[in-house]
Order: sequence, then structure tokens, then C-alpha cells
Amino acid sequence: MKDDLFDVSEKIVIITGGLGQIGAEFVKEFHKRGSKIAVFSRSANLSKAESILGKELAQSERLGFYGVDITDKASINEALDAIGKKWGVADVLINNAGIDTQPSAPPEVSGPFEMFPEEVFREVVETNLVGTFLMIQAVGARMIAAKKTGSIINMGSIYGMVSPVQDIYAYKKELTGIPFIKPVAYSAAKSGVYNLTRYCATYWAKEGIRVNTFTPSGVWRETQDENFHKNYYARIPMGRMANADEFNGSMIFLASDASRFMTGSNLVVDGGWTAW
Repeated sequence: MKDDLFDVSEKIVIITGGLGQIGAEFVKEFHKRGSKIAVFSRSANLSKAESILGKELAQSERLGFYGVDITDKASINEALDAIGKKWGVADVLINNAGIDTQPSAPPEVSGPFEMFPEEVFREVVETNLVGTFLMIQAVGARMIAAKKTGSIINMGSIYGMVSPVQDIYAYKKELTGIPFIKPVAYSAAKSGVYNLTRYCATYWAKEGIRVNTFTPSGVWRETQDENFHKNYYARIPMGRMANADEFNGSMIFLASDASRFMTGSNLVVDGGWTAW
């Protein structure tokens, strides 16, 4: 029996950062459910897609790959024009692309707040906040012009809702003599996404364009060291990090009619991080 409530088959879905760790899982899930997916990535190409998604999936007729700089309006609109000719106006936009500073980052970009480089702050805000704004603006405008309803999903972060727990990273100084301070830029940019979401949600509510934020916690990576895992796990009630595919259900919910009366909201899936 077909489940119409969570049906996303035939929906045209744009996923920025679609070849990243989480984005690739979104691509796989929406494809499995019959969607047509436009994958946006600065370095999108078939060869890279095959190495990440597998050759069979990457060559699907329901996938398209677009090299897009989301901080460049012309780059965005060029890709949207191509999608329009191929499939039409998008039904769903998932603003997943973003940049963050990992614990393995060099000290010049992970040192004390007082010394944090202005150019790095601007780069992170430009990608995570300005890029999200430009994507919403461009896709939303086309939805309006086509008199089409839709769902826009913006990626937030627990570090956009609450401040980073700096104690998690204290071991870096103990081991190397060089401190790692979780930088301010990512938190500042992601916090801006929440009110951008609320603004657009109320602005387009009567047009049937829903805009929501999805907030994940940290995702396990092989490159993360044991000390980081130990400290992170101790801070999260469920005692572990998320697997990259554990946000798929939330994306289907937000993209489908299952959330049709939900807009301007923030769906938090963080293993309990923000519960204490």
C-alpha cells in the first residue's frame, strides 16, 4: 500500500552539498523514494558522484549534478535554468551546504576568539548564511512565479542554538600544547539561519511555500580521534554521535505532506544534546 502522507515520488528536490557526508545520504533516500534530485556541489561531476554514491545510482536518469557556488547568484540561477528545462521548478530545496572548523584544523583558524581571523569569519558566514539566503531567494522566486507550493529546509546546528562546549576540545592542548577553540563563525552563521527561516516562513505562508529549519548534532567520522569521541559522547544523553543516515526520516517528513501544517519551525534531532 502506497503511503501518500510521506510520498515524495516525482518531487523535484534540490540538495546543496549533495556529495557531502550527510547530503549524499539524503540523495540516496530521496532517490529510493522516487524523487528527481538535483545535486549542487562546487565540485560536482559524474566521476566524483560515482565514487561517493556508486556508479549505478550516479548514472540514474533521476539524478542531475550541477557545479554551483551558492555564494554566487549567477551560478545559482544558471543551474536553476538548467533544472527548469530538464524537469521544471523545484518542489523541495534542502540547504545542506556549509563549512565548519573541525578539531583537526590548524591553530591559525582555531585559536582564541580574540585572534580569530576576520577573513575566515566572513568566509564561513558567506557560505552558511549568505549562501542559504541566496538559494532561498532564487528558488522561492521561481516557486512564486510558477504558482507552485513547496518545502524549503534549512540546515541549522546545535551550535547555532547553544554555545559550543569548549571543554570537549581541551584535550588538544593537553596533547599538543596548542589549544583548539571551537570558532565563533559557524555558531554565528547558523544562528542567523533560524530567523532567516522564520522570516521566509511568514513571508510566504499564504503562498503555500513552507520554510523550516532542521537541527542535527554531530555526525561520526573516521577522521575524528578517540579523545574527541570520548568527550563528545559524555556530553550527549544518548552516548554517541549520529550516523550520517539517521537524519533521512526527518528530511522525508519535512519534504512531504506529513508536515504540511508546519512552517517557521525547528526540528531538532540531536540525541538529546539540547535537552540539558
